[in-house]
Amino acid sequence: MVSGSSSKLIKPVVGLLLVLLGVSQGVKTYCDGRKGGAHCFGLLGGTVLLRLMDNTSHIPKYKWKYNKSMILNNMRTPPSPYTLQSRYLYIPSNGTLSITNLRRSDSGEYTLETFDSDGRNSGMQTLQLTVKAPVSSAQMIHECLSQGQMKVSCLSEGGDSPQYSWTLDGHILTDSELFSRNNDTNVIVLRQNISGRLVCSARNQVSSFFKEIQISTCGFIFINCSMNGTQISKWVLKENNSLCVESTTTSSEMWAIIAFGGLLIILVISFAIICVKRKKQHNKPFSVVDDDRELENSDGRRRRRRQEEQQGEIQEEYGRVKPQHSDVKLHLHKDGVYANVHKNP
Repeated sequence: MVSGSSSKLIKPVVGLLLVLLGVSQGVKTYCDGRKGGAHCFGLLGGTVLLRLMDNTSHIPKYKWKYNKSMILNNMRTPPSPYTLQSRYLYIPSNGTLSITNLRRSDSGEYTLETFDSDGRNSGMQTLQLTVKAPVSSAQMIHECLSQGQMKVSCLSEGGDSPQYSWTLDGHILTDSELFSRNNDTNVIVLRQNISGRLVCSARNQVSSFFKEIQISTCGFIFINCSMNGTQISKWVLKENNSLCVESTTTSSEMWAIIAFGGLLIILVISFAIICVKRKKQHNKPFSVVDDDRELENSDGRRRRRRQEEQQGEIQEEYGRVKPQHSDVKLHLHKDGVYANVHKNP
């Protein structure tokens, strides 16, 4: 156990550093090295808690070392208060060493050696600490290549040894979407037909940051046809395409043309039906038989009119002759008017 004089010397320092920890703006990282061989990562400027034993109640003597340099030596009686540096806080109740305001120089191997009451070595625990700067931000730059692919770069600011990952519309990019077939670098090349919400994540062991953009295609289309006996299969810029123009119509455009043509035919037929119905309503239907009958009736009326006129002329002439003893009878015939004169005795 730690002696009473040792506790009196350590407690004021512990209390002061605990207050400082409470107002620290750094991120705390917990590292458990009780099983030995642990590798921990600390955030540059943050705080790390290193634990190499449960507590000091059953460990009479111990030493904390950093790269073989002494941090805390509890072998002396009483222990020296100068062995605990200003950025270090040792918490005996749970055997934890806290390091605040981490620096890159804090990276290295930390060792705890324990001893029995007779000063014999009873054990040793080690852990490796690596201090890294966090990824503070990221930006994405995209550009179209000559063959229609899209090159996208993810540039992170700050951060030691960042690793990158990409997603498109929420799923990890596949080989069918990637032209470069590499999803874990900061530069990727997408195929010509890829569009959607692209997200780049930049992370290391102490931080992560992501950036997203909405991408669209570079305006290329794929043509596959035969021209002058030559098979052509390639991506071309749609605006400048002069090859296989008849085969570049998309299926959606083709259906739109068919639908428009069908609608136009329906309108023409409907207009023709309406015109025919209106004509029937205002005009009597033409009939050859009715026309012939009309002609016959007209000729008959003219013949009857001529016969009546001839009969009137004959009667007028007869009245001038003064037939006293004659009886005149007129007979109508289709070819003329005939009179029969009968003399009375």
